[in-house]
Amino acid sequence: MLFPMMFGVSAVVFIIGYIFYGRFMANIYGLSDTNETPAVKFEDGIDYCPAHPAVLLGHHFASIAGAGPITGPIAAAMRFGWLPTILWCVIGSTFLGGPHDMGALVASLRHDGQSIGAVVEKWIGKTGKFLFLSFTILTLILVVAVFLVMSAGTFAADPVVAFVSTLYIVLAVIAGFMIYRWHVPLWVVTIVMLALIVGGCVKVNAETAPWLINTVFAHDINFWNAFLGVYIFFASILPVWMLLQPRDYLASYFLYFAVAIGAYGMFAGSALDSKTVSVVAANVRYFGFSSSAMWPAMFVLVACGAISGFHSLVGSGTTSKQLRKEKDAVLVGYGAMLIEGLVAVISIGTLMVLGLEGAKGLSPVQIFSLGFGKFSTLVGLDATFGARLGAIAINSFLLTSLDTATRLARYQVQEITGGKVSMYPATIFVIVLALCLVYTKTHDVSGKVIAAWLAIWPIFGAANQMVAALSLLSIAAWVKLGLKKKHTFVYAPFWFMLATTVFSLIIEVKERFAVAQPNYLLSCLAVILIVLGIAMSIAGIRTMHASEKQSA
Repeated sequence: MLFPMMFGVSAVVFIIGYIFYGRFMANIYGLSDTNETPAVKFEDGIDYCPAHPAVLLGHHFASIAGAGPITGPIAAAMRFGWLPTILWCVIGSTFLGGPHDMGALVASLRHDGQSIGAVVEKWIGKTGKFLFLSFTILTLILVVAVFLVMSAGTFAADPVVAFVSTLYIVLAVIAGFMIYRWHVPLWVVTIVMLALIVGGCVKVNAETAPWLINTVFAHDINFWNAFLGVYIFFASILPVWMLLQPRDYLASYFLYFAVAIGAYGMFAGSALDSKTVSVVAANVRYFGFSSSAMWPAMFVLVACGAISGFHSLVGSGTTSKQLRKEKDAVLVGYGAMLIEGLVAVISIGTLMVLGLEGAKGLSPVQIFSLGFGKFSTLVGLDATFGARLGAIAINSFLLTSLDTATRLARYQVQEITGGKVSMYPATIFVIVLALCLVYTKTHDVSGKVIAAWLAIWPIFGAANQMVAALSLLSIAAWVKLGLKKKHTFVYAPFWFMLATTVFSLIIEVKERFAVAQPNYLLSCLAVILIVLGIAMSIAGIRTMHASEKQSA
């Protein structure tokens, strides 16, 4: 009965949180559908485009997820045990990640759909905005590079995955025209497109269409890197209704399907539990000045699925420009985070099904796919076919985060230059830098040649969580100074995330200098992140305290 208890308790907490904590935050922000949203006020058919809440939930959920709620929770459960990992996912999603995501979305709504950087500028200052945008642009370029490599890797590993993902892209463009230009009812578009996608998944493979799969879609990772580079360029500059929004919406159904299969597996699959994943890992250190200690390591390792700074960039970047009614922010901003928390719980379940022995030598993505394949047998699907469906679901997560991250980075490059750089050079700048990280080579501590992105990836987790801390600070400043409301519900999480990330980065620097061949690049970047994060935090705290003195 362990699996049903894990999933059932988590789901109940999320439902209660959505109903009561969501209502509490909606009241704090004074959400009202009588307020005109930026999507309606500035509708331009390119970036600002009012969307049906079901469509926007699909876009937002698919964009924020990536592989994060899969890789982080699985890696953490292997290191620290399933209980502390699942507790962090549930508590984090409900009381840290959810308020962070919804707060960023609503703050952007009330600032004409501009990014969190604009909120920082108004309530903390221009220096704070520059620091924040510099921080997030660097983070987003790294995200684009990593998700590009991971997406291309899934394409190269399985041509069927490449075919289905390409089919999604083509059908998304058609769906966009059907919804926004030909005014076909959304339910008709959904049924037709999903039928075509399901048909592609079930009917098309190397045996039924050998030339299509083995020739047209069988390429190495370099080809797919180039292909995806071209794709994300167009995904970043085309109107959101034409590609980004409908593609993410259609992809979200695959993700919901994966959640449904995973949920059924958690309720009916207790017999599949390998019983090799510890409740709490033996000899675990709960606190310590080491990367092996649960705090701060687990709270950085598990980002998506609990709280992730990337989410605030999505909410205040693409999502806020498509929300047609303010009250939809509860469903889209808070609800999507709680769904992601469920994905994290299911991911932990797939590890427990596969077991530590079965997972040995496999990546978290492979663990999820194989574990998901075993869950699929409970509904009568073949395990191999189920594993392929799991891989397609993961690729959907990756691809949606990839194209959204590119568009977000384009927005922020334009914003930091005061709009002096147009969308085309801004997008090219982002993609070129990302490809440089992919193809530039360096050495790790053992002398092995690795890609540049891989060399700096170890600090991405802390950088991403620092973005979350700084976003929470900017939301807290707006709530306190702009809305004149109590800001504890976002200010307390800010302090926790700031302490966690700064401590984690200090540990990173200490351990990188302790090896025979120190990684000076990584250490310098970590120091820069610490300085930027603390500098902006001081600016924000001073602003709020100065306001208190003036009001007194």
